[in-house]
Amino acid sequence: MDILSILGLLIAFGAILGGQVLEGGHIGSILLPVAFLIVMGGTLGAVMVQFPLPVFMKAMACTKMVFINPKVDVKTLITQIVELSNLSRKQGLLALEGKLKTISDPLLAKGVQLVVDGTEPPKIREILEVEVEMFEESHNLAAKVWESFGGYSPTIGILGAVLGLIHVMENLADPSKLGSGIAVAFVATVYGVGFANMVFLPFGGKIKMKTKEVVLARLMVIEGLVALAGGENPRMIEDKLSAYLPESERGAQPPHSKS
Repeated sequence: MDILSILGLLIAFGAILGGQVLEGGHIGSILLPVAFLIVMGGTLGAVMVQFPLPVFMKAMACTKMVFINPKVDVKTLITQIVELSNLSRKQGLLALEGKLKTISDPLLAKGVQLVVDGTEPPKIREILEVEVEMFEESHNLAAKVWESFGGYSPTIGILGAVLGLIHVMENLADPSKLGSGIAVAFVATVYGVGFANMVFLPFGGKIKMKTKEVVLARLMVIEGLVALAGGENPRMIEDKLSAYLPESERGAQPPHSKS
């Protein structure tokens, strides 16, 4: 669970609503369904026009990345690769086939199968890097969907404000109806700017950041597999892959496995 995302949203909305109360206003005065409908409906429609259905659905599915950290245990992957390297040095590359069922990471399993099949290291890198590139591209497109929400939302908010002012102009002869029109005008702007900068753009940024974390881990796996296929010393492989760990964790690596 990404506590920082949840805490950030609570602080952002809490600060806005709390400030409204401290100013002497009422929370109900900024909770207008009409303004919300105009801004959210208009923004959603614009984004749906811009992106094809698969990309839009992928963006919705990637929303969980904002609140749930991807399950990538880099230290465990390094340990697995080093163990596989030790096994291959002792029993040969074909011995790795018996370990395939114990590997849970799909990319590592696919790479080990390529190694067992006798694929040359440059070809292994080429095949696996294409897969990683496709993963990164699909998730970056998902992030762009949320960024587009953030781009359209303020503009639709202004459109809602204009509609509210039109309503005001139509009812100048009836002062009792002026207040609701003015309220919709201002609140629509608040919704457009607020959701863009507190929800949509941060969501896109968080998805991009976590995608980079996953891509980095997968590139580490590729480096390890290429080194494994090339017959490098397990100690050297461990040292090389440890560079992918955060500095705070590098010293916590287990002792080098004996080669």
